[in-house]
Amino acid sequence: MPAPPVRDEDPPWSGWDVLGIAFLTVLSIFLFLFLTALAAKLLFFRPRPLSQVGIDPLVTVVAQVVAYLGVLAFMVALVKRGHGQPFWRAVRWNWPTNWSLYLFLGVVLAISLQGLAHLLPMPKELPIDRFFQNTREAWALSVFGVTLAPLLEELFFRGFLYPVLARRLGMVLAILFTASVFGLIHAPQLGRAWAPVLVVFLVGVALTITRALTKSVAASLLIHVAYNGTLSALLFAASDGFRHLEKLNS
Repeated sequence: MPAPPVRDEDPPWSGWDVLGIAFLTVLSIFLFLFLTALAAKLLFFRPRPLSQVGIDPLVTVVAQVVAYLGVLAFMVALVKRGHGQPFWRAVRWNWPTNWSLYLFLGVVLAISLQGLAHLLPMPKELPIDRFFQNTREAWALSVFGVTLAPLLEELFFRGFLYPVLARRLGMVLAILFTASVFGLIHAPQLGRAWAPVLVVFLVGVALTITRALTKSVAASLLIHVAYNGTLSALLFAASDGFRHLEKLNS
């Protein structure tokens, strides 16, 4: 028998609205990556082909920042103009009073899953490793990874997607489906290797369970930020403050 819907999860938007946000996100990333790469080539990298400029880590991060800000503005407009509700209340932001607990849980989650990763057949090189070729790129990805990236991911996956699925599929299937999509969108930067994608899937499960039980996107965001921050801190320590990144491959 189908799982009963979660009655207190009844967002004012539909699944089509969520698909629209996803489509806009993909389109924005490609569009702003092209525009950012073109501007970078004209200003800084004239001799280099545009295709090479487009895969430069700093160009990629800048393009994603601009794209994510545009998607965030669209999310706010969708809720306020289309459904007439305050944005943060509609997405169940609900900042927790015991916020430090969720930061602690994020640290524990990161350390625990890093331990699991050492038991799995992790690839020696991943596409995301190209962001750690020099100090500037490592700092750019680390700052992005604890600010705008987790904010947009939590708003989309736990704020918009999960409640739509919970209303239709029930809590358990909604958690699993949300975590699966969360893992799949990270697959390209992980070389589509099953072991690191599994780790990200488990992160998605933990974040979505937190959102489901606390009814708070802010709570899952705090865990997400602490998780990413812990990974960055471990890399920071292992590479002597991002000054000796070659140690990460030794």
